[in-house]
Amino acid sequence: MGDVIGTSTAKRIAVATAVAGTLDILAAIGLTLFYGGKVDRMLRYVASGPFPGAKDWGAGGAVLGLAVHFALMAVMAAVFVLAADRIAALKARPLLWGVVYGLVTWAAMNLVVVPLRFGTMPSATGIATQLFCHIVLVGVPIAYIARR
Repeated sequence: MGDVIGTSTAKRIAVATAVAGTLDILAAIGLTLFYGGKVDRMLRYVASGPFPGAKDWGAGGAVLGLAVHFALMAVMAAVFVLAADRIAALKARPLLWGVVYGLVTWAAMNLVVVPLRFGTMPSATGIATQLFCHIVLVGVPIAYIARR
């Protein structure tokens, strides 16, 4: 990895994945509990994106959902960190570009990925909570970590 992606880059991707992934999954867990849902069911739903049968896989499906969540977050973090290493403006204004990136990741997930996979669009409440999560818990932390 050191030849293609520098150690500093790989470390920033890993840290951004861990921080944004943890903040986002904690928000998802909190929202799930707030609305009376079950965390393991929510995680199996996440896993069912790439693995449709995961909804019926019990604890294994829930663990897989957590892995899928962090894999998606790793892609989101890597895209921004690699772009920021090539486009100085992204590092110069992390708050601005973190908000923009949060909007981009929200749009990608909620207007493309989820509708294509599950055939559903977000509700008004879903839009508000997902925008908050993608901007404040994903985009902004990734942008500030990319800057380091």
